Amino acid sequence: MTTRTQRSAYKTGLAIAMAGSLFAGSAQAQLGGHNVILVHGFMMDDLSDPPASFEEVQQAGADNWRDFWLSRAEARIDWASNGRVEGTIAQQAYQQLREISQQGLCNNYCILVTHSTGDLVTRYLLENQARWLQSEGLAPLKILTSIDLAGAGGGTELADLAMSIAYNDSWYNWATKQAVKAFTGIDPEPGKMGVVNDLQTNTARNLAVSPNSIPRLRFVGGGSSYGGITKPFIAGTDDGVVPTHSACGATSATGIDSCSGSITLAGKVTGTNGPGGLYYNHYPVLMSEGVSHGGVKGTETGNISVPVVNNFSLRDVQVDFASRTYYQRAWWQLWGDGDKYIEVPGSDQTDMSSLIYTTLNY
Repeated sequence: MTTRTQRSAYKTGLAIAMAGSLFAGSAQAQLGGHNVILVHGFMMDDLSDPPASFEEVQQAGADNWRDFWLSRAEARIDWASNGRVEGTIAQQAYQQLREISQQGLCNNYCILVTHSTGDLVTRYLLENQARWLQSEGLAPLKILTSIDLAGAGGGTELADLAMSIAYNDSWYNWATKQAVKAFTGIDPEPGKMGVVNDLQTNTARNLAVSPNSIPRLRFVGGGSSYGGITKPFIAGTDDGVVPTHSACGATSATGIDSCSGSITLAGKVTGTNGPGGLYYNHYPVLMSEGVSHGGVKGTETGNISVPVVNNFSLRDVQVDFASRTYYQRAWWQLWGDGDKYIEVPGSDQTDMSSLIYTTLNY
């Protein structure tokens, strides 16, 4: 998430970028020879201070990706979080889809990069974009794959709480209300929750769920956000905003501890509470116990990444993250090899986005 205070720091630098409308990079802003399109996540400031114009929405979208992905993308799909996915958000997104189609940016296939709620928005767009564009005689976008960072397509229990408080806050204790306010930025009120309505777990999991041919590559964090005050209210492990069941692409909203039933978020090879099933064409590729919700897309370092689904090809995408296994004994273990671990070697020396870009940019 990006605050409006953070956005304002970039206003001067954005003047040139805004002149180019939604186009975010140069002709060389590609990944594996394909143009990249960014779809950002929930912007809490849109609830407390709704954007006055679409130019302000675009400015926020650019700021959101500035740490890493902005210079590596050719276009963005920006949207205001005070709207609903099937309403204003879809209308805003469609105008940008039209421009991308008219410019032919996806004639050689594009790669989408989404963060958080951008995962849910993208799922809705993928289900509808061909029909929308063909109705105007435009070519549907050719999408190779989607790289989903901390994907909220399965919703979050924080949204469930926020909507409950909006309609009946009489019994909720102080800690619960503080966690919800950290997530939304406001004291929840009916009619002012925007896309938080769509992030409720049951709502999100019933929105645009038809299987499609676009692979969704999932990248998952398990660190803290907001000083950890939100964690007690999210099912299973989480990154402070999005539960692991959502980020991994699990078919059930039941709390889980890892994207794998045999590897923990920390990389320990052992039986663990993994997903009972995954949505069609969803592939949890990397997970990291320490990286936060925003850190998955930013420049947060010092966190080991753990490969889950690795060494495979989908269409023109080769997923081949380096990996190594090693054994580690606890201080009290006096004999034996210790516990087995798996990791991406050196991943704690870089951020997850750089690791993704370097590996997939073959």
